[in-house]
Amino acid sequence: MKGWQEENPAGQACILTRLDKTSPSVHIIPHISSGFKVRGTDNFVFTYLNKKRGWYPHVNQVKSVVHWSAASEQGLTGKNIGVAVLDTGIFPHEDFGNRLLAFQDMVARKNAPYDDNGHGTHISAIIGGSGAASEGKYQGMAPECNIINIKVLDQRGNGFASDVLAGLSWIRSHREEYGIRIVNISVGSFSRKGMTENSLLVRGVNAAWDDGLVVVVAAGNNGPGRMTITTPGISRKVITVGCSDDYKEVQVSGNRMVDYSGRGPTVACVRKPDVVAPGSQIISCKNAQGLYQSKSGTSMSTPIVSGAIALLLQKYPEMTNRDVKLKIRESSADLGLPHNQQGWGLLDIEKLLW
Repeated sequence: MKGWQEENPAGQACILTRLDKTSPSVHIIPHISSGFKVRGTDNFVFTYLNKKRGWYPHVNQVKSVVHWSAASEQGLTGKNIGVAVLDTGIFPHEDFGNRLLAFQDMVARKNAPYDDNGHGTHISAIIGGSGAASEGKYQGMAPECNIINIKVLDQRGNGFASDVLAGLSWIRSHREEYGIRIVNISVGSFSRKGMTENSLLVRGVNAAWDDGLVVVVAAGNNGPGRMTITTPGISRKVITVGCSDDYKEVQVSGNRMVDYSGRGPTVACVRKPDVVAPGSQIISCKNAQGLYQSKSGTSMSTPIVSGAIALLLQKYPEMTNRDVKLKIRESSADLGLPHNQQGWGLLDIEKLLW
């Protein structure tokens, strides 16, 4: 086996629910100074891969698990479907080609696309990477969809609710211009103040949903206890995604983690998550040309569902977000697990596209 591993010294993909940008920056630790408990929605151990060094033997088997071949047989690739990704930004990896339609930086206000963390690039390529740098080996779920990336998290994966809300507002204002149908949010906050349906983040995603967008949000990695869905995944409107294979051990900052996918119900007794998808050792683009990396967590499960929805909307463009959610409910495969762990079940693209 060729390749190497290294631990990321900082956390990934967390939102601080504080709105005061003059507050000192806070690193992701179990309990930050504001008293909010936050955790990223992916693990922190990366495997970087390069064509010249050979391929990591654990091939992404997600597509076979969720029956992606049904889309391929129908010629569905997500073509012309716009997917907005709220995250750490995006590196212009060759796997995106000319399908990166827009980039908006809510953190540093830069114009050119960049990703000083890597999380957002990884997520975006799970959705719509072409696999060009791997000769198709690490192709995303909807390899011809369009990506619209909004950077709302900084280099350490930290962010503010105000930037996420600004990103959502920008998406709503530009959805027709870029053909945005789907919003992927693989970030979340776990705090007492943010766990109500009246929180700013929940109201923000609800407003996007009410505008007709399909909003897909990670359940978070705070399981396996009850009421561990992160915000804004607690919204009863959005599609909240858990990890179907969190029984596999993954490493987080040197610690083993298992059964981590966020569980419902919410504080308001809403049953969550809605659906689950694989999220263990998903290989996708790194924020460097021609390179890939492996990550795990509900962060990775979420874009698998977003990509599948892009395929569905290509086939049935007249579908509303409510139609999409109902279709996922009807087509998911029951794993025989409690609803507050599996939701409606495992994503099944073959049935989804019937």
